[in-house]
Amino acid sequence: MAVTGAGAAGAAGAARAAGAAEATGTAEVAGTAEVAGTVETVFRIESARIIASVTRIVRDVGLAEEIAQDALVAALEQWPATGVPDRPGAWLTTTARRRAIDLVRRKETYARKLAEVGRSLEDVPPPPEPAEPDDIDDDLLRLIFTACHPVLSTAARIALTLRLLGGLTTGEIARAFLTSEATVAQRIVRAKRTLATAAVPFEVPYGAERAARLSSVLEVVYLVFNEGYAATAGDDLVRPALCEDALRLARVLAGLMPEEPEVHGLVALLELQASRIPARTGPDGAPVLLAEQDRTRWDRMLILRGLEALRRAGPAGGPYAVQAAIAAQHARQVRYEDTDWAAIAALYGRLLELTPSPVVALNRAVAVGMAQGPAAGLALVDELAGEPALQGYHLLPSVRGDLLERLGRGAEARTEFERAAALTRNARERELLLSRASRATPRPEPG
Repeated sequence: MAVTGAGAAGAAGAARAAGAAEATGTAEVAGTAEVAGTVETVFRIESARIIASVTRIVRDVGLAEEIAQDALVAALEQWPATGVPDRPGAWLTTTARRRAIDLVRRKETYARKLAEVGRSLEDVPPPPEPAEPDDIDDDLLRLIFTACHPVLSTAARIALTLRLLGGLTTGEIARAFLTSEATVAQRIVRAKRTLATAAVPFEVPYGAERAARLSSVLEVVYLVFNEGYAATAGDDLVRPALCEDALRLARVLAGLMPEEPEVHGLVALLELQASRIPARTGPDGAPVLLAEQDRTRWDRMLILRGLEALRRAGPAGGPYAVQAAIAAQHARQVRYEDTDWAAIAALYGRLLELTPSPVVALNRAVAVGMAQGPAAGLALVDELAGEPALQGYHLLPSVRGDLLERLGRGAEARTEFERAAALTRNARERELLLSRASRATPRPEPG
């Protein structure tokens, strides 16, 4: 099954519409182009809800996306002549739903169709607009859980979520993750096929299954944000567009699942981390270390939103809420020197209990090194040297280099920074690490 993107479908529809307009003059061509731009903007905003609504009818996310694309092309063909409707999103949703119902009618017998989608769809024409916003939201929640189903690989979940819920084209996803468009397209096709083969139900799970499935959903949003916040490869340290996509998805989840504390914990973490983005790089795109960041450039509105989300997460928070509490310790301080590193080290200890991980242990070592001195931090880092999960992880030698430099062991620090630079795949991080290596010098001997 071919995967089409909003851009591809839009280009095809726009080409047909523009071709028709050429006969009537330049003004109409300009008007058509303006309408086409409106159509694609509306579709990008509404596509997730349209696909979710259609999936409830056809029970196949791949087929639902194709039907949504058909509705987009229909708008590109009709709106230049009829004008943009008062509620363009409702027009697209209604058109897609009608096509979905027609498809079900053609493919199945009357009786089977009644059993699967309900008598109301057979006997009552589709409403002129989505009159039940809550139903649409329920469908959107079902779509989120479907796209993030554990039957899919992590890479497939991320690609499918960005495609269906983020409204990104395969090309945009490929550029964001520095891979080929063909690779992303293949992941999406395989993901849809896997969901269909496994007969994954289009539903929101409940009970113990819901908790397990929710962790998969939150993980996808978290990973998307992290790739934007600290790109693992490429020429840029930060990719703000990916952070914005993840933030939007997290906020949607919080609106759909207001009683889930860990959803608010994730929102809090992302809001607080995103608040630092303007200060994380200099004018030339070079990384700026936390200690050197201009905190007046931190986004105060995002900080306030993050602190409110953290309050809603409650005191007995899960891993995301604890990470948000750590970020809040930084966000509340106007000066780096006022950071309560003892509190941060304690929070990392709590996080280590919740999610035992060498990476969390490394972060705790950094906080201990700030709270109790570099020697205490270095002792903890050296205990992690043999961890298989940290072999090839550039932040291990980077942290060790920082601690050694603070202890005055410049030659050793230089070696660690150079090793970290060789391990990272991000060009900006590599430049920073090599710069630190060149500056690391032994402390002069007294006397």
